[in-house]
Amino acid sequence: MKRFFMFVAVVSLSLAGSSLLLAQTNPALGTWKLNLAKSKYVNAQAPKNESRTVEAQGNAVKYTYEGVAADGSKIAFSFTTKYDGKDSPISGAGYPDGADTIAITRVDANTTKASAKKAGKLAVTTTSVVSDDGKVTTNVSKWTNAQGQPASITTVWDKL
Repeated sequence: MKRFFMFVAVVSLSLAGSSLLLAQTNPALGTWKLNLAKSKYVNAQAPKNESRTVEAQGNAVKYTYEGVAADGSKIAFSFTTKYDGKDSPISGAGYPDGADTIAITRVDANTTKASAKKAGKLAVTTTSVVSDDGKVTTNVSKWTNAQGQPASITTVWDKL
């Protein structure tokens, strides 16, 4: 019985250690607030406010977005993914162009690229870069809006 408890303790510590390792190597982790004054919207409406939380979930990462859209509707969506380029479901409302899956790959320590799809078709591409000091993230997203125009947003996020 002692061996069993020792085994459980070792496994638990190993899992906790892997989450801590991910947290140390992922500068995107934390709570971020959208800086509207520094963000730019082309053929897209800026929200009234928005925040995001990025948390380690084992060897995956959970992104949670909350805020208020320009029209007053609620922004509330999340997804849990690995940086492996495989599609993960998006739940909730407010992702640009109504995308329902996202796939993210890591380019380097501070940069990721994401492809969001709607019904299996590419809808939005995003490049995300965390500053070297880890205090600012800049996302550049591109898609075609509902009017058929190319749309893009460059959002600047300040770490809280």
